[in-house]
This record gives sequence, structure tokens and C-alpha cells, in this order.
Amino acid sequence: MSGETADDVGTKARPGVFETWQQTPREAKALLAGVFVSKLASFLQIFLVLFLTHRGFSGSQAGWALGVYGAGAVLGTAIGGWLSDRLSPRSATVISMMGSAVLIASLIYIKYYPLILLAVLLVSAVGQFYRPAAQSMITQLTPPDKLVMVTAMYMLCVNLGTTVAPLIGVALAEISYNLLFWAEALAVLAFGVIALVALPKPDRSAAAAAAKETAEAADPPIRGRYIDVLRDYRYSLFMVAFFLQAVVYVQYTAALPLAIKAAGQSIWWYGALITMNAIICATCQMIATKFVQGWPIRVVQLTGFTLVALGYAMYAIDMLPVFLILGTLFWTLSEIVGVPTMFAYPGMIAPPHLRGRYIGAMQTMFGLGATVGPVLGVLLFEHIGQRVWIWMTLIEVVATVIGAIGIRRVLTPGADPAPTPDSVVESPTGVAVDPAD
Repeated sequence: MSGETADDVGTKARPGVFETWQQTPREAKALLAGVFVSKLASFLQIFLVLFLTHRGFSGSQAGWALGVYGAGAVLGTAIGGWLSDRLSPRSATVISMMGSAVLIASLIYIKYYPLILLAVLLVSAVGQFYRPAAQSMITQLTPPDKLVMVTAMYMLCVNLGTTVAPLIGVALAEISYNLLFWAEALAVLAFGVIALVALPKPDRSAAAAAAKETAEAADPPIRGRYIDVLRDYRYSLFMVAFFLQAVVYVQYTAALPLAIKAAGQSIWWYGALITMNAIICATCQMIATKFVQGWPIRVVQLTGFTLVALGYAMYAIDMLPVFLILGTLFWTLSEIVGVPTMFAYPGMIAPPHLRGRYIGAMQTMFGLGATVGPVLGVLLFEHIGQRVWIWMTLIEVVATVIGAIGIRRVLTPGADPAPTPDSVVESPTGVAVDPAD
């Protein structure tokens, strides 16, 4: 330990919120600002059903359009990871924002239902290109020991924006749906301009040299495809766990309101629980990250996944308010403890030329889980009722074990000032990784 105490090391491993913000590069701050601006006007998914029924389409037609939107989001995340690696994170973000601005505005003028579905699919897919690119650029721009905290800042921008967006959207929709969608188009266009002006252009010569060196050193040679991500068997196992985690986690939007209503509780409780979750995440996630960012990655994963299992196990006991509150507190703690680290993890371990694909693959698995989860949860609740929470708890336990096996030990810089050369190597991202773990 080079004469340093454990407390000294722990302090080094946990830079504070303001210290991190002061040392965050200007380009990363611009990216966070762009994300926040765009999320303040993320109206389409929220108001799509109301917009289509207002236009005279049936409820089932509006529901299909919402399903198409979800499918486009999953597809767009995967394509975004490819674009981020193929072009650059900056280019992928500019394409995403400029393209979705045009597509959002086009929805105002399209009348033919099949063309509306196509436009919804495209706007959803193109609008998601930026997500892997944004996390890839954050990884690229941020010092490794501050990556988890800056990821928490990114999550805060997303959460604050999406929390305020419905309120702004309702005010605009009261005036006109045309105004609503034009406002969103202008907001994402503003993000595109920020990306175009403030984000760094890729150094083509340096990137080409790095890719060539990596490819020559690899055996077999790395071609930079999604199949190369799947060849990382440990990471593939982690993605399976992340998919199962998403299937379980999303039940708070699907099975939980049904279970509360079936138990004879006021639906007010559901609104109160979601509000409690949002307030705790917004106020506590950054503070918690100050301490959690110094923990071993596997400890964060085990803690986060276990807290979700405990939360849904509380629901399995009964739908009484005390268990509803305790259960929600447990899975909310999972969010503030685990989410920033888990979303930063792919960038930590990915080779630079595959970083976008690693991030895109994980985000795609989360999107798939969030799509499958509500269908599975509602189906199970209709057949087995309250026992759905026992099954969800068991699925989460399986996800916890699989995730612990799949995740690698990552040594955040500062967590160990003198790693043993024989057991620890440095990944291409600058983060120490134990190859034998």
C-alpha cells in the first residue's frame, strides 16, 4: 500500500460531487447540458396515445403505435452502438438529434396510419442513436476514477428532464399538439447543435493507428463487430443477468399497480410510491455515488441486484402499506447504489474500438427486458395473482448469481495505489482489470 492507510485510499477513491464537476472536461459538461435540454422536451412517448386518439385513431391503433415506438427504441440503441464505433460518438449524436428533429416534426403532417407507424418507428430508433454514443463519449472524456460520478450526473440530467417533461407537455398540449411536437423537435435540434459545436471531433489518424495496433495484437484478429462483443463470454453472461434484472425491475410499472388495486388499496398509494422513488433518486443518487464509486464492481452489482430481490420479496408478503413502502425503498436503494456503476461498467472494460457496441449491447438488453417484462408480469399476475412477486424474486436471485459470475473485477484508480503486476493489468480504458477473475 506504499505506506498509505486504508482511509487515505478510500478518500482518493471517492472524489466528491463538486470536485468531480470542476474537473469534468468542458466537452462532457456540454454533453450533459444537451441531454438535459432534450429530455425536458421528451414528449412523444408520453403523449403519443393521446395525440393519435385526438387525431381520430382508435385506442388499439394508438396502442400498436406505442408498441412500435418501443421496438424502435430497442433497435435504435443497437444501431447507435454500431454508429458510435463506426463513425464517432459525436457523429452518432449529431445524426440522432438532427434526424429525430425532422422526424418528430413530420408526425404533425402525416395522416395515413401505416406511414405514421413508419415515422414512429424511425423517430424512436433514430432518437436512441445518441444513448450508446453519449456513454461512450463520457467514458472517453472522463478520468477513470471519476467515470461513475459523471455517469451519475448523466442519470440525474435524464431523470430531472423526464420528471419535468410531462408538466411542460401538458401545458403545451392544452394549446396545441402541433406546438408540443415542434417544441420537442426544437429541443433535440438544440442538442444536435451543441453536439456539432461543443463535442470533440475524432482524431482519425490516432484512432486508425490504435485500431490497427489492437487488431494486430489480437488472436484471432478483431474485426469490430457485435459478434466480437458476444465472444466476450463473461460480458455476455453479464448481459443475460442485466436482461433478467430489467424484466424484474420494470414490474413496478406493470404488475405493481394491478396488485395494489386487486388488494383493495387506494391507487393513491401507487402514485405516492412512484413519487417517493423519484424524489429519493433525484436527491440521493449523487451523494450515494460519492461513496459507492470506490467499491469493487462485483460488490456494487451484488448489492444492487440483491436490493431489488429484497424489494419485491416485501411485495410478496402482502400489499399492506408498510410492505409497499419497505419494498419500494429497497428497490429505490438499488437505483441509487447500483445504476451509475452498472451503466459505466461496459465503458470500463470495452476495447476502445468496440466501446459503443459494448455499451449499446447492454442498453439493448435492458430495453428488451423492459419490453418483455410488462407482458410477462401482467400475464403471470392474471394467472397466479400475488405469487407473481415470488417468481420475480426468484428471477432476480438468478440474475444476481449470473451477474456476479459474469462481471469482472475492476480496480478504480485510487482504490489500490500499488496493484500487483502479475495479477492486475490495465484495460485499454485506463482502468485496472484482473484478467484471472
